Order: sequence, then structure tokens, then C-alpha cells
Amino acid sequence: MSKQRKPQLPKTPPNTSSDDPEVEQMRRTEQVRRLVADGARLLAAKRPGEAVPKLEEALSLDPQNVSAAINLGGAFILQGKHDRAVPALETASRLEPDNAMVWSNLAAAYLGKLPFSDRARQDRAIVAYERALMADARTPNVHYNLGLIYLERDDTLRAAAHFLRAVETNPADRDAQLWLDRIRRGDGGSADSPSTGDS
Repeated sequence: MSKQRKPQLPKTPPNTSSDDPEVEQMRRTEQVRRLVADGARLLAAKRPGEAVPKLEEALSLDPQNVSAAINLGGAFILQGKHDRAVPALETASRLEPDNAMVWSNLAAAYLGKLPFSDRARQDRAIVAYERALMADARTPNVHYNLGLIYLERDDTLRAAAHFLRAVETNPADRDAQLWLDRIRRGDGGSADSPSTGDS
């Protein structure tokens, strides 16, 4: 009678996780860094829809990562999903209250598309844009966007003041100069053109 062989169990892979919390934290930090970098690269390539899952994963691994929050908010804004951008950017504004980019992006999220924004959305955006300026008076596009909001409200005096500041901050801002010239000529019109892009 032959001896029966014991069935062989599959070999277990070597333990890839570490019991060392420092090593685990380093791995997690590196994974978050990689996810944020991938998300930022996709945003630069104008592929915000592909960036969102990477940035959401980064934030789930590190809810305090402001770079992930800014990029995630930006991805939603680029897709026209302004309300979805707000929670991540509000969290980032609490984590880094002196970060002008956070406030500028949060203002764009609050505002949404200017022609469709109501006064309450505009008020929230104005407050956030003003916080961006308090953090850095030269934050790009903030004065221009404030000018558009005030133009939409038929407050040409405030609109002109912000368009003037936009040109002073960035002399190459032709849209702000165009609006300023139109207001000076008395044909300010509405904020539907020349350009009403998000920040």
C-alpha cells in the first residue's frame, strides 16, 4: 500500500505589510504624493475627470493634504461641478487659512457660472476672493473676477476699480483692460463677454 501524500497548501506570499507604524506612514505618504502628482499631471493635460479618482483616493488616505484638496476642487471646477468642489476647498481653507490659492479656488466654486449665480453665491465668492487678496494681494485673476461680479451687479464704479487693479497686477491682462476701457467709454454692458472664465 502506498503512502498518501499530504496535499500541499499554496505558499503564502511574504509579509508585505510592516508592523512598524513609521514604515507604514512613509508608504502612505509616498502613495499620497504619487496620487497628487498624477492628479496634477492629468489636470495640466486637461483631463479633470481622470484626475478626480486619484485625488479623492489621496484625500481618503490623508484628509489633511491641502494640495490634494486644491487639485480636487480644481478638477471639479473644470468639469463645471462647482458644488462638489466646495467641501474639499472649505476643508483646505481651515487647514491653511493663509493660502491665497485655496481662497481663490473656493471663490470660483462658490460662484459657479457667473450668469447663473444668484446674489448669495456672489456674496460668498466676494468674501472668499477678498480672503485671497488678504493672503496675497497679487493673486492672479482675483481682481478681474471681482470686477466681473460687480459688473454683473451693475456696480460699474467697483467693477472699474477691480479691473484697474487687475491691470496694475498684470499689465498683460487684456480682458481687464478691455472692460476698463468699455466702462470709461460708458458702454460697460454685462459680464457676458469678453471672457468670463473661472479663476
